[in-house]
Amino acid sequence: MVNTAYDTAGQTPAASPWAAVGVSTFDELLYQAILNQPDAGAAGWALLTGASPARVREACNRLLGLGLLQPPDSMGGLRAVDPRVAIRGLIRRRETESELLSATAEEMATAYEAGLLREEPTRLVEVASGEGAIAARLEEMYARAEHEVCLFDTPPYLAPPAPQVDLQADLLRRGIVSRGIYAATALEDPNVLSRALTMVELGEQARVLPSVPLKLLVVDGCRALLPLTASAAGGYCAVVVWHSAVTEALQKLFEMAWQRATPLGQSADDGEPGELSESERTLTRLLAAGMKDEAVARHLGVSLRTLRRRVSELQERLGAASRFQLGMRASQRGWV
Repeated sequence: MVNTAYDTAGQTPAASPWAAVGVSTFDELLYQAILNQPDAGAAGWALLTGASPARVREACNRLLGLGLLQPPDSMGGLRAVDPRVAIRGLIRRRETESELLSATAEEMATAYEAGLLREEPTRLVEVASGEGAIAARLEEMYARAEHEVCLFDTPPYLAPPAPQVDLQADLLRRGIVSRGIYAATALEDPNVLSRALTMVELGEQARVLPSVPLKLLVVDGCRALLPLTASAAGGYCAVVVWHSAVTEALQKLFEMAWQRATPLGQSADDGEPGELSESERTLTRLLAAGMKDEAVARHLGVSLRTLRRRVSELQERLGAASRFQLGMRASQRGWV
């Protein structure tokens, strides 16, 4: 700590760190005088700082409020608190105030965005044309994610999936929750299925429906990206929707679909993993996804006849009446 207690001009360096915790130049000067001459009393500190006793008393009250001084007790007058303790307390208080201010900023930003939309409703949506523009918006949305990303995955695929896979993987590494609902028809493509299972291994929560209503990406429940139909010329087009009743409705649509969807590739902790071979696990996982026999056989590299024999054997073991029920029961037992 730089000692400026005897600086009668009352000047401290312009970059004094005390300002960051709400301590004024004079209060810092007085506090250092008290540290150097703890028994001088108000009159003595007034002489040391070149200030009036009234000003010193006012500053002492402020220092008491900041926790830098102890109030008088039976042992004597004002005493300085150990600076290491007092300054840590000031820092914690400022951190708490900063967190409250940040929360207030979010609330005010919501009002600000609502005002902009009332003034100019076209701000609600932004159209991105071209594969490069869509990729840039996608990257930006993933980068700004703070809590959760939700997506519907369904054909047709207008752009290579690799960039989005990398973005999702980075998202999971950052601890952001990722939930995806895949259309069963999408998983009939071995590449899409492999990608989905890879994302599950990385931590994505994935589920499957026979079909999903549209392609969709919702970030933190307040920003959405909806790819649109490619033009006849083969171009790419998507719309970005900012926080509004529209994004809230899209998030609710996702949640409704999530409740109806079947988990993909998730294992129960208390299951019986040794009861199925690896190939049988893969088979039941594909069946639970609702894939057609032809697609499952193609993925496993077996004939339809062989596939149906294996399915029949598994159904008998689990007492399942259908292929889909077979996949569900295996999932419930933690076999997939």
